[in-house]
Amino acid sequence: MGAFISKFWFMLFPAKEYKIVVVGLDNAGKTTTLYKLHLGEVVTTNPTVGSNVEELVYKNIRFEVWDLGGQERLRTSWATYYRGTHAIIAVIDSTDRARISIMKDELFRLLAHEDLQNSVVLVFANKQDLKDAMTPAEITDTLSLHSIKNHDWHIQACCALTGDGLYDGLGWIAQRVTGKAPS
Repeated sequence: MGAFISKFWFMLFPAKEYKIVVVGLDNAGKTTTLYKLHLGEVVTTNPTVGSNVEELVYKNIRFEVWDLGGQERLRTSWATYYRGTHAIIAVIDSTDRARISIMKDELFRLLAHEDLQNSVVLVFANKQDLKDAMTPAEITDTLSLHSIKNHDWHIQACCALTGDGLYDGLGWIAQRVTGKAPS
């Protein structure tokens, strides 16, 4: 019943909606992250071809979240989704040491895009539950996050399968895009 009232309320009094794009290399956990936040559960996923989009409501803040396919051939189309973006979530497979430099290049390419100049950046250091995972500090150094000067950014350790850290990261985005702490 509460969900019905909430949907009805938003239909009568639409709130501002904030757009988030979720990027990362294939198999980083982008879709798992999206659906863990959206449904609160892990769903069976296939490699994303194109995008998935869902609406999330977090502490009365509405987000339109676009999960973009991470295969090499799809990354060139990411820019078509950037217009109107308030926040970028870069999901990193913390165990994928072999390809993190590729993600660094992709991250700095998208940060230079004119449609993302006012976007905040959340880096999810995913798969922290695995033994060989790089720490958030290692990922920060490897991605040269401290060199990002024109965007607010934050790195958040997480595990998309359990949900650990996901809402902490979403809370950080909510605070940055609204200018106030979520209630």
